[in-house]
Amino acid sequence: MSLSRWRYPAGLFASVLLFALYARFPQAWALGFVALVPWLLTLNRMRSLRGSAVSGAVMSVAFMAAVFSWFGSAIGAYTGLGAGPATAVLLLLAPLLQPQFIVFVLVRYWAGRHHGTMLRALAAASAWVACEWWVPKLLGDTLGHGLFPSTMLRQVADIGGAAGLSFLLLLVNEAVVATMERRATGLRAALRPLAIGVAVVLGMAGYGVARLAALDAPPADPPPTLRIAMVQANITDYEQLRREQGAYAVVRHVLDTHYALSVSAIRDHGADALLWSETVYPTTFGTPRSEDGAALDREIQGFVDTMGVPLVFGTYDVDAKGEYNAATFLEPGKGQLGTYRKAHPFPLTEYVPQWLDGPRLRRMLPWAGTWQPGDGARVLPLRSADGREVNVVPLICLDDVRTDLAIAGARLGAQAIVGMSNDSWFTGQPLGARLHLAVAAFRSIETRLPQVRVTTNGLSAIIDHTGEVVASTQMGQQAVLTAFVAAQDAPATLMVRWGDWVGRAATWLLLGLLAMAAFRRLLARRGQVVEAPLALEAAVLSPPWRVAAAALWLCAGAGLVWLALDMALRVGWQVQSLSQLWRFAGVVVLPAMASWMILQAFKAQVRIDGEVLVLDQRHSRIEIPLASIASLRLWRMPFPGSGVDVRLASGRRLEKGLLLARPRHLRDALSAAGQQVSFEGHVGAAIAGFVEARGLASRPRMDSLLLKFLVFPLLPALVAFRLHQVIAFGGAFGEYYTYGATAWLTGLLIWWASWSIGLMLFASVLRVLIEGACMVAYLVRPGWVPATRDALEWAGRAAFYVGVPTWLALRLASNA
Repeated sequence: MSLSRWRYPAGLFASVLLFALYARFPQAWALGFVALVPWLLTLNRMRSLRGSAVSGAVMSVAFMAAVFSWFGSAIGAYTGLGAGPATAVLLLLAPLLQPQFIVFVLVRYWAGRHHGTMLRALAAASAWVACEWWVPKLLGDTLGHGLFPSTMLRQVADIGGAAGLSFLLLLVNEAVVATMERRATGLRAALRPLAIGVAVVLGMAGYGVARLAALDAPPADPPPTLRIAMVQANITDYEQLRREQGAYAVVRHVLDTHYALSVSAIRDHGADALLWSETVYPTTFGTPRSEDGAALDREIQGFVDTMGVPLVFGTYDVDAKGEYNAATFLEPGKGQLGTYRKAHPFPLTEYVPQWLDGPRLRRMLPWAGTWQPGDGARVLPLRSADGREVNVVPLICLDDVRTDLAIAGARLGAQAIVGMSNDSWFTGQPLGARLHLAVAAFRSIETRLPQVRVTTNGLSAIIDHTGEVVASTQMGQQAVLTAFVAAQDAPATLMVRWGDWVGRAATWLLLGLLAMAAFRRLLARRGQVVEAPLALEAAVLSPPWRVAAAALWLCAGAGLVWLALDMALRVGWQVQSLSQLWRFAGVVVLPAMASWMILQAFKAQVRIDGEVLVLDQRHSRIEIPLASIASLRLWRMPFPGSGVDVRLASGRRLEKGLLLARPRHLRDALSAAGQQVSFEGHVGAAIAGFVEARGLASRPRMDSLLLKFLVFPLLPALVAFRLHQVIAFGGAFGEYYTYGATAWLTGLLIWWASWSIGLMLFASVLRVLIEGACMVAYLVRPGWVPATRDALEWAGRAAFYVGVPTWLALRLASNA
């Protein structure tokens, strides 16, 4: 194999080695900024899409082997398959479990062919985080979690979460690669991308320092606090214990151990509340399955009453849909305060989707559970005996690897996060327990909520609002950990306000780059020369008829604006009576129709016949010798449309003007016939170019006024009218049966007209925006106008024909 061929596996191996160090050793967090560099250098030398895709797939497998080999061992121990077979299956599924590598290389290759180095980097980084947003990982892992050991840099997560850190890491890697690729072009060119990368890192560090300083400021009035004791009993493998001792004996042993440790926490540490781990009570609480179960339920409540402190513990819940992994809140003397149901059960172990479930799958996966996912975040209070209270959002196991639940809890007024997990399957894999703890800590950074997290056998932890693990237990240790949690509202963060927005924003950025590439392609196609036609459609108008048509057209527009203001300021955005319809017909429809009829009456075909310009109308014909035409003067006021006056060689203007959509094509047709004419004045020539671009725009049938303002409004009108009938009269034909056909049809007509008016107003707003944007494009880059107009026209059609029904559907869904 030649030296050049060794570059590809060597670059991939070097990146995998750096990732292994980055993931396994907290001190190596800085490697995240360069771990991808060797692999990216090889990708830059790939000349085919297929080669890039293969490299991405191989990287996903190698990454899984180097960073997540422990996961295969943990799965093998849990399922009984063994470490070897489970790891082999894991590696086989790596492209599905780590698909961001493949998406990253494909988008990077595409962006490199259509955009520059900077946009390629932005597109590739966006593809990475967008893929992880659309296809969430089992453990919620992303590159950004490797920065957890850096107290300063991880604070940026309250802006964009761990995904935002991943995005920045990818950009810095790309900056280093660009610097290395530009070494031969000179020092200044090479250092420019490196300077950007350094600026990103310094910006992250600066934000972290400022944020930590703001968070360390003590509150003006110290809030009341609760002592919460986390009980880590170190009892694992319930199934094996059940086989050895029996179900009741296991529950008895678990409860007695937790009682003893809880008594110690209250007596020795002055605990105000108790927190036990996930599924510590492995049966349904409150809906017992037997007399023994009912007795145990009463026993737990009796313990809480005797101790005088609230208890949160993991148990099961049940309803008509099935069973849930749950957390129950008990209060002394009051009983069950509430129950939270785990929203994200582990797939194919705790939960099997209904579409995948069946006897065959159950035979293949005998360990698969039957728990159902819960219905979202809940915020419940923890109250001490003397009235101190802290609102908490509980998260169970995989709930803390998703951003949505913690953010929803913060929005609901939570003041702390209560985490409960059974990490016993990480007993032999401390890397897994460390990853789970780090991912959970990011929920505190994103929301600025402190967190108390209890597990069955470690790592239980106290996490403050900066993500710092203040204290933690060890794996395999029986311990009680006590935390002070303040009843204090968290400072607002962008993550809480916007949610997990980075993946969404990355998706929109990719769509924008795709649209830019399509726009350039359309622009190139529009750059081809199109021959000017020798026949044009026009309207030949004398000044009085032009004034009349323009006045009627302006009256219709003014009438529409007047009706809109009247509805906005006085009667609301709905037609209330037939009188409004008559006003609409009188001030909008009739003037518009009259203007249109004038234009149709004077419609003509403009063509060149030999040495003569011919204006053919239905009952008349005007011939103008080409030699007598000196210039064209564009109408300064384009009412009732764009048009030109013909200036003759004698200096006079032709008595009648020509209303036509493409005045520049008339000039080109005259030039092609040998008569060189121009538009009068520089302004006229400029306006002619803009008008010509508008005339060249395609006009599909969906632009028909009858379709837009008569047929299409009927569709949403029927939906809204039916809903009104059901609400007001109890059925779709309720008004018909009560008041007769006239009343029913009148109501339908009112709704129809209401939607027609509304859509006319909407179309008018779209037209103003489109024409304004096209004018700006013409002033900036005239060559862009045709493609810009086409793109905006289709965007306007989409907003009209798709956006309006979508808006209506969302309104109906939100009110359902």
